[in-house]
Amino acid sequence: MRFIILGSAAGGGFPQWNCACANCRLAWKGDPRVRPATQSSLALQLADEHWLLVNAAPEILQQIAAVPALQPRHAPRHSPISDILLTSAEIDHVAGLLSLRERQPLALRGTRRVLGILASNAIFDALHPEAVTRLPFVLEQPIAFPGITITPFAVAGKAPLYLEDAAPAVEEEEDTIALEFRDAAGRKAFYVPGCRKVTPALRERLDGAALLLFDGTLWTDDEMRQAGVGTRTGQDMGHHHLGGADGSIAALEGVRLERKIFIHINNTNPLLRRDSDERRLATGAGWQVAHDGMELVL
Repeated sequence: MRFIILGSAAGGGFPQWNCACANCRLAWKGDPRVRPATQSSLALQLADEHWLLVNAAPEILQQIAAVPALQPRHAPRHSPISDILLTSAEIDHVAGLLSLRERQPLALRGTRRVLGILASNAIFDALHPEAVTRLPFVLEQPIAFPGITITPFAVAGKAPLYLEDAAPAVEEEEDTIALEFRDAAGRKAFYVPGCRKVTPALRERLDGAALLLFDGTLWTDDEMRQAGVGTRTGQDMGHHHLGGADGSIAALEGVRLERKIFIHINNTNPLLRRDSDERRLATGAGWQVAHDGMELVL
């Protein structure tokens, strides 16, 4: 399995366009202690040399421009990208679809809930059905691709921000999903860009994986409030914080993982600073911090 992390930041990217929090001030100044990042997305190379994208960030054209393997190689029209798989209908996961409207053949995959949200908004009709085939998948049912199977499964999350007022009181399990990748040798990798709670069932599922890419949005639940840039908590946004006795680092302690990496990192998270105490704590617990362009080969 070969993955490339196209974007490692949470919604809004890093630095955010209207933010002067401690981290963003460093990024605006070009301080080497931080590294700018685009919004979270992932590329997976398939055995037939095509590529599958997980989510379509608003910066998708910038991300493709930074990765030669994703760029066209044949005239007059070509793309090695054959599939896009959505883990949610959040803006930072679907807005990039609107930049892929040149009738390039693609398979767009998501839960019926997520594809239904796109279908209800006419702007996504720019992805013409003669070129872009929308294929719903079912949770817990493996999807076969050349050399690999991908199994989507539900994790604790929430409805997209722009639908929160209309969301049902009971959480829809198709709103936030994670992905399990399994190759022919049986090796497993997981992509979990959003997770509001680490449950015993999730710990059991992840155990023994060769790679885990996990939600690293916030270090503390009230981080945005403390930074003075918002009032929403991590739980409000559908993300479990990392630090402390009740954080994700502690919750995942003891799970056997060959490699574990935090992705989807918010601009306020001190994990972004290479010299922070929080970064030292995370790396001391065996975690790495993702960055745009990071390549992972299993």
